[in-house]
Order: sequence, then C-alpha cells, then structure tokens
Amino acid sequence: MAKIEKVLEEKGIVLEKVPVPVAEYVPAKTVGNLVYTSGNDCRINGVLKYTGKVGSDLTVEQGYDAARQVMINLISVLKEHLGDLDRVKQVVKMLAFVNSADGFVEQPYVINGASELLVEVFGEKGKHARSAISANELPFNTPVEIELIVEIE
Repeated sequence: MAKIEKVLEEKGIVLEKVPVPVAEYVPAKTVGNLVYTSGNDCRINGVLKYTGKVGSDLTVEQGYDAARQVMINLISVLKEHLGDLDRVKQVVKMLAFVNSADGFVEQPYVINGASELLVEVFGEKGKHARSAISANELPFNTPVEIELIVEIE
C-alpha cells in the first residue's frame, strides 16, 4: 500500500469517488509538474455536510469541520487524477473561500480545518501558502469552497 494511503487508512479517512462536474470544467488539470484543482465543497455522498454562512448559521467549529471535509474531497480528486498520492511532491497553494455572515472575520480559523489535515496526511509536503477569503455567497450555499495547486513528481 502506498504511504499516503496508509496514513489515510490509519486516520479512518475514506476517499469517495469524485462526482461528475455540474458544469463545463474538469476536477483537476496538470500543467507541467503542477496540478490545479477546481473548487470543491463539503459534500459526502453527494449531499452537503453543512449549508449556510459561518458566523450566523454555523459556528467556527462547524466551518472548520466543513473545511476538513472539503480537503478530504480534494484529496479524492488528487487520488483519482494522479492514481498515486505518493506522487505529490508538495502542496504549493490553497485558495479558500468562506461563506461569511456580515462582520465575520475568522476565516483563517475555519480554513485551518483543511490546512491541518494536509499536514496530518502529507507531513512537511503538506505545508502550503494560503489565502482564506470571505465570500458573501458560495455555490449551493456551501459554507466553504477550496482549490489547490500541487507540485507532483
């Protein structure tokens, strides 16, 4: 078993099949030695784990959990795209959006749910540059949307 898949198994993380995109895009695209993912949300078996705005409908802790689920979904995308997660040389950049209530300014704490999981799974290779941005609305009322740029070997 590949190293990263063993880590996922030890953590009890099950990767789902990547859903067919709802519009005209692909889940991931490789350019040179970089993989760019499309934005993902916090679905489990096709259903959003949470909906709404962090800071009114959801707590920071629920937002953190939503971000963690988004990252599990992004790891699923990478697995399907690459075939072997051990090909990940490093996570380069994360762009994260938080569906935020007016006045909510704790986006970095929400997105830590995704960032911390990357480091748990990939170790030093999971450390990345990041933007955590407030959004007044996100598609399908998801609380979090994240995309990644990953360098591969």
